[in-house]
Amino acid sequence: MMALWFILGFLSGSVMYAHLLGKIACVDLRTIGDGNPGAFNLWQAAGYRFGLLAVVLDFMKGFVPVAVCLQTGVIHPDDPVLIPIAAAPVLGHLFSPFLRFRGGKGIAVTFGVWSALTAFEVTLVYAVILAVLLVIGRALNGWRPVSSEADSFQVVLGMFAVSVWLHQRSYPAAIFWGWCANIALMIWAHRTGLRVFLKKWI
Repeated sequence: MMALWFILGFLSGSVMYAHLLGKIACVDLRTIGDGNPGAFNLWQAAGYRFGLLAVVLDFMKGFVPVAVCLQTGVIHPDDPVLIPIAAAPVLGHLFSPFLRFRGGKGIAVTFGVWSALTAFEVTLVYAVILAVLLVIGRALNGWRPVSSEADSFQVVLGMFAVSVWLHQRSYPAAIFWGWCANIALMIWAHRTGLRVFLKKWI
């Protein structure tokens, strides 16, 4: 049963709504920004309406399968099975079989997964941390927008900060290690930006 839910979660995550909406908007996301088929590039290329819709759909493709698993008793917050179930939509988004196993950066789908798992608590904390890091980053950059590489660093640094918070709050081990698995996936998704950022500063 767990394998079935993993596959369903993976397939849910692998539907690349930004790519599909880009086709509707007659935009080739491969030519925008870093060529990533995600909501942010769609927002840049086709405007906030298409971009916001893609963000919502990406959020829901993480939220819905995990919420269904929780409601039907397939997983529980203290069950290690939670870890692959939580990872499945993010994996699908990062390695979509519909785009030759390419995908997006996984931010919105991560928010969806963890909003379902923790009733929005973890994602609210993560959002606050990201907002603080954004302000700090802009302040250090003379209040100008930071680079995409700095964005990648902030995304991953914020996730590490949340892992410390989870540990301090004594969340179940499955939640903590599920979040750590998500960090590993985000490091992979943002590896190019992280490499450039770290080479610049280290």
